[in-house]
Amino acid sequence: MHCRDAGKQFANILSRHMPLPAAAVVHCFTGSRQELDSFLQLGLYIGITGWICDDRPERGGPELASLLCSIPRDRLMIETDAPYLAPRSIKPSRARPGRNEPALLPHVLMAAAAAIGITPEELGKSTTATACRVFGLPGDTLGLQHHHEDGVE
Repeated sequence: MHCRDAGKQFANILSRHMPLPAAAVVHCFTGSRQELDSFLQLGLYIGITGWICDDRPERGGPELASLLCSIPRDRLMIETDAPYLAPRSIKPSRARPGRNEPALLPHVLMAAAAAIGITPEELGKSTTATACRVFGLPGDTLGLQHHHEDGVE
């Protein structure tokens, strides 16, 4: 689910329809602590995108980073929002000037792990397990049983 600048209203609407018929992810979360707390109380999963890689205060990256420790690991997901929100931690190339793609997900993973204070491997395992559980994917489909050289699973 996508919520932009309407966290209180979003939570109020959802609370009237609880329990939800299926697991739901707040896509591209960029809200406040109050919104995060409301969403977690509703049982929602929280999706973090390339915003976490943006260190400009006016864009909210530092505030978002400060909230990550408040998200239970089994409710946190990472996502790209491709083709938008390319991580600012990389330089655009001629091939994809500013375009985001799934191959850039490790940049989101590394920034999120740093904000939480754990290794990318730890966060990769927990977010992959969460995605498999929420979306009904077998763990071995996404390589949960294998260690990758780059540390991202």
